Amino acid sequence: QVQLVESGGGLVQPGDSLRLSCAGSGGTFSRFAMGWFRQAPGREREFVAAITWSGYNKYYQYSVKGRFTISIDNTKNTVYLHMSKLQPEDTAVYYCAAHGGTGDYTRSGDYVNWGQGTQVTVSS
Repeated sequence: QVQLVESGGGLVQPGDSLRLSCAGSGGTFSRFAMGWFRQAPGREREFVAAITWSGYNKYYQYSVKGRFTISIDNTKNTVYLHMSKLQPEDTAVYYCAAHGGTGDYTRSGDYVNWGQGTQVTVSS
């Protein structure tokens, strides 16, 4: 099974940008899709963005559309989440995950492999 490792999180101010990376090692990247989810304290994990393995199809949660961009580099086995115009409500632990091939790209239960998460804190 591919090991997924997120990086790039940190503490930023409102309005700042940040790029998260998720590198896969130990096997082939998902041939279906990769997704980013986030979980804030006291809240359920929620879908942020997903991208098909080809990179042609991208999906976003409504609240991040226009601010976040997901991309994939299959040659590096890495998926990225570029986040701009960050707001305090974006504060959460961000997870990348590999989709299992069936089901909904926005549903966490349809993802079969998860990284350990990286903390993003937006605060002035």
